[in-house]
Amino acid sequence: MDLSQVLQIASRSDSGMVRSHNEDAVYSNPSCGLMILADGMGGYNAGEVASGMATTLLGSELEKAFQKLAPQHVDAAGKLYSHNALEAELARANTAIYQAAQSQPQYAGMGTTLVMALFYDNMMTVAHIGDSRLYRLRGDEFLAVTRDHSLLQEQIDSGMISVEEARHSQNKNLVTRALGVDPVVEPEIRDYDTMPGDIYLLCSDGLNDMVEDEEIALTLQALSANLELAATQLIQAANDSGGRDNVSVVLVRILHEYPAARGWFARLLQWFK
Repeated sequence: MDLSQVLQIASRSDSGMVRSHNEDAVYSNPSCGLMILADGMGGYNAGEVASGMATTLLGSELEKAFQKLAPQHVDAAGKLYSHNALEAELARANTAIYQAAQSQPQYAGMGTTLVMALFYDNMMTVAHIGDSRLYRLRGDEFLAVTRDHSLLQEQIDSGMISVEEARHSQNKNLVTRALGVDPVVEPEIRDYDTMPGDIYLLCSDGLNDMVEDEEIALTLQALSANLELAATQLIQAANDSGGRDNVSVVLVRILHEYPAARGWFARLLQWFK
């Protein structure tokens, strides 16, 4: 199903005010409903390589995968094909980045955080690794859909520090999971229902480290009619607050419902794809 008439998308990526190059990478394919944002890390330019590999490999391979079989297809074990495909391609991308880091000294230790959203059948499957985030604005409610894989989040969850104390912590960038750093990585993959009018924000930590969630929410609410302007303003807000890191955003608005085709004819078409 082509979702280019269902999803309105705006994306921006900026090096920020301090760093000389941009190690973030973004990818969007509205027709197949796939958005990816990666925040690379490592030595000089290595983070840029890791995030670029992640978005390129995942984007191209998942496009092929969903041309073969629809994301909503359920296997004999009752598992959605969207989950099978995301798990398989994330594992392959992890191996490719890890092997590149192991075999080429200039890339030693590189890796990337990642957040991706796949829209289909009036729902969204989200996969994330690390502290790149996905937020949802639904009416007046703004919430973080993902929870960071980070030392700071673990400290909050265990009660060691409060959310307020976390805002001023020096441990903001210590992630507990990243793509390409270890031979195997475990992504967190979850499904969510979507509604017309929803706005989804994928972002690197260069945004939420610089701009409080309340300000992000106010910006999206005020500029919800113009996603391009909203994306530009979010980048500007991060840079106005210091821009200590690269900052990237992908905004997605659900224009109307997009149920998957059902019935024998749809299954027949899928068989001949």
